[in-house]
Amino acid sequence: MNKDATLQYIESKWDDWYIPGLSDFVRVPNLTPMVDEDYLSNGLVEKAAKLVDDYIQKLGIKGLSSHTFKSAEGLPLVVYVVEPSEGVQKNVMVYGHLDKQPYGTGWDEDLSPTEPVIKNNRMYGRGPADDGYAPFSCMLAVKAA
Repeated sequence: MNKDATLQYIESKWDDWYIPGLSDFVRVPNLTPMVDEDYLSNGLVEKAAKLVDDYIQKLGIKGLSSHTFKSAEGLPLVVYVVEPSEGVQKNVMVYGHLDKQPYGTGWDEDLSPTEPVIKNNRMYGRGPADDGYAPFSCMLAVKAA
């Protein structure tokens, strides 16, 4: 796929897949275990992981599999593997996380940390700029490639 075709594909997914996925991710109040003592029992990490996985699966990436591992403390690690296509000789590793930092203060009156708002081509809400974008961006790039 050439550069123009790749960009065209990404643009075709932007408004109907990427933005809705990232917006739905913002709506899950999955706060970091450093501030949420119920992180491992409130179901929010599982909700965030399922939401992200549902969006990734919609891309229909050939050879994709998902594996979830849990540490002794119960913190999950989700790993996606894409089997190589013919002629592919290299591996790529990318990283992101599903938990979010505390909301803090300073939000504009018309903004909420858990309801995404787009102003001037920027999404406001907790999570999309702090690695929440990673699974969406990375897997869209994989699909486009």
